Amino acid sequence: MMGSTAAFGAPASSGRLSISSEPFGKTTDGVAVERYTFGSAHGIQVQMLTYGATIQTITAPDRHGKRASIVLGLPTLADYIAKSPYFGATIGRYGNRIAKGKFSIDGKSYQIPTNDGENALHGGPVGFDKKVWKATVIKEASRVGVSFHYVSPDGEMGFPGTLDTTVAYTLNTRGELTLEYKATTDKPTIVNLTNHAYFNLAGEGNGSVEGQLLQVSADAFTPVNSKLIPTGQLPPVAGTPFDFRRGKPIGKDIRVGHEQILIGPGFDHNWVLNNYDGKTVRQVVRAYDPESGRWLTCSTDQPGVQIYSGNFLNGSFTGLTGRTYRQGDAFTLETQHYPDSPNQPNFPSTVLRPGQVYSTKTVYGFGVG
Repeated sequence: MMGSTAAFGAPASSGRLSISSEPFGKTTDGVAVERYTFGSAHGIQVQMLTYGATIQTITAPDRHGKRASIVLGLPTLADYIAKSPYFGATIGRYGNRIAKGKFSIDGKSYQIPTNDGENALHGGPVGFDKKVWKATVIKEASRVGVSFHYVSPDGEMGFPGTLDTTVAYTLNTRGELTLEYKATTDKPTIVNLTNHAYFNLAGEGNGSVEGQLLQVSADAFTPVNSKLIPTGQLPPVAGTPFDFRRGKPIGKDIRVGHEQILIGPGFDHNWVLNNYDGKTVRQVVRAYDPESGRWLTCSTDQPGVQIYSGNFLNGSFTGLTGRTYRQGDAFTLETQHYPDSPNQPNFPSTVLRPGQVYSTKTVYGFGVG
């Protein structure tokens, strides 16, 4: 199935596009949060919050026309503030882990507060996922969406430089959700932005994703140590549970007693994507749910993707439709530079300098077949 594009059927059409907004509560310090709804009531429709520039829902029809959100989300702002494990959030300044929160640029050392054992995860304890972004509506004939803007001051979470960041989320008439990240700095710094949507193509709250099919264009991956920090090696996926090149159910090898699976526990790793040149957006992932017929593609110009199999979802989250999320109920496709790149000289660099523009793009395509 995964080897045939025909099996995916036609892309979803968003038809006539519209956008609206409404209040979504206030943060604990009184900052107002808005929710934007854009797309089509009959095709793909996205809801996003200014808190964390967060995707709350992506609603798509199945092969029978039944609509459901295919990303995990929470019903209230208070839930996001109190307990969200980065559901749908825009992640920064540095997505994924930095060993012991330490790195250096041009011989100068920096320390990020740790929030994942001894490591810094997703930008530290108060990352971009916990900021209220300024939103500007994008409304054109062929696409609609929101541009989110946040200026991170010099020294925030220990990172050097004032980072001026814009992330535009737009949905076009072909049902493609495009994420365009841009950032500039006034001092040398590191940047690795991504989105942390948790996908379940059967619909959020509809059980495990282990039977959903996944295909990843990656001949290698980055194994990790017991603290989930890359070892620096880039071994081939061939002969391991990490080989998704021809496509297979997500859960097919997740119970294999492989050392890296035991560390996870499950998949929580970076895949080294093929054909990376730093600028070309190429399709790198396809996923398909045989039950609903919904499919998803992911295209990016990034060198890696973190695929996480929801290992730490433990039933303590009540989702949008009142059902709890348990282990294995979603997977992520976090397009990114490799984890701990600032401390791994053989990994592609994440350093951004004054005068440079950090600019990356990721596109999610949706459909039913």
